[in-house]
Amino acid sequence: MRIIDTPLAVLRFQYRIVRFPLQIVEERVVARMGSEAPARLFYERSLGLLDAAVGNALGDLGLAKRGGALAERSDALRRAAQLDAAANQARQQSSADLKAKSDKAIEDQQEARAARVRDVVEARTAAEERKRAAEESAAQRTAAAKKQADDVAARRKNSAEAAKRYEQARIRANSRRSPRPPSQSSARLRHGAPKPTSSVCRRTVSRSWPASRSKSANRSGANNT
Repeated sequence: MRIIDTPLAVLRFQYRIVRFPLQIVEERVVARMGSEAPARLFYERSLGLLDAAVGNALGDLGLAKRGGALAERSDALRRAAQLDAAANQARQQSSADLKAKSDKAIEDQQEARAARVRDVVEARTAAEERKRAAEESAAQRTAAAKKQADDVAARRKNSAEAAKRYEQARIRANSRRSPRPPSQSSARLRHGAPKPTSSVCRRTVSRSWPASRSKSANRSGANNT
């Protein structure tokens, strides 16, 4: 046995005494945590690194191996926890993306359905408006034709009534007119008197009488010779 072995043995014993409270904390508190809890992994990794460092310094290979194994186990669990967290985050992101896409698809489907319903309603409204406009136009044309026919009938009726009134007025005027007395010429004709000649006839006779008289004188002179 070397002389240096005795102080190292004393130091190793003292380290076990110092480490005993840490062992109590690990068994009573840390062990109750989840195997991948960040606080437990941090504590075990720190304790493993401390055991490995003390074991290498004091020449305790068993302590160094146990400390190294605990530190490696803690690192492996920490990396696994990180990978699980990343996978969970990726799954959550994928779920969120899938949900967003699903929600977007549902929203697009609802918008398309609403657009179809809106188009149907607009088309139906437009058809009803066209029908109402056609009915109003037909009613206006019918009313205009009826008014025109009524105007023509009224004008014809007014014209007939005016003609009737005119004829009645003419008949009344003729009936009120007194009979004319018989003229002098007609009275003479009824009594056999000769009809007097007009002034033109008298002038014609007065002009033709001297000429006829001269012609008679000439014929008598000729006979005497």
